[in-house]
Amino acid sequence: MRMVLASGSPRRRELLEMLGVKELKIIPAKGEEKAPDGLEPGELVKCLASAKGREVAALCSPDDLVIAADTIVWHEGKVYGKPHSRQQAVEMLRSLSGRSHQVYTGVSVIRRGRELLEYEMSRVSFRPLSEEEIQRYVDTGEPMDKAGAYGAQGKAALFVRGIDGDFFNVMGLPLCRLGEMLKEQGVGLL
Repeated sequence: MRMVLASGSPRRRELLEMLGVKELKIIPAKGEEKAPDGLEPGELVKCLASAKGREVAALCSPDDLVIAADTIVWHEGKVYGKPHSRQQAVEMLRSLSGRSHQVYTGVSVIRRGRELLEYEMSRVSFRPLSEEEIQRYVDTGEPMDKAGAYGAQGKAALFVRGIDGDFFNVMGLPLCRLGEMLKEQGVGLL
């Protein structure tokens, strides 16, 4: 069995390697991430993760185990994906400043035509941020490839007052949930 990650995310790769996965094949999904309008955040990330997983599974052997994930930040009824511009990153960070928001990650695990599909939600609280802190953080470039325009495992750790839930979910791959899904697919990492 070969393990395949349907993502180009270096953070997801690092997390799987941290768990001892040595031979990980990276095949990022190339399809446009789209989901029907009006989905609740948990259903939205499951839909997006499933689309990525199915796209990559179609390129793999049935014995391969394909892992796909999609992460969003949910704040005041809006989805915060990856910012498309510097200004959008600044606006996202301003709106998260001094408030709590939710991070949702959908996970798809596919093997032998059987897909398991789950999501995890963690609540993240930010301390109040000054305009200067926001600008300096955006200047680092770190926010540009991350949902919600921040990486809790990077420099934005200075902004996070607390996390209620799976920290690794905030990084983009809820490891406890993934471990349960892998076990259900007959794959143990311990």
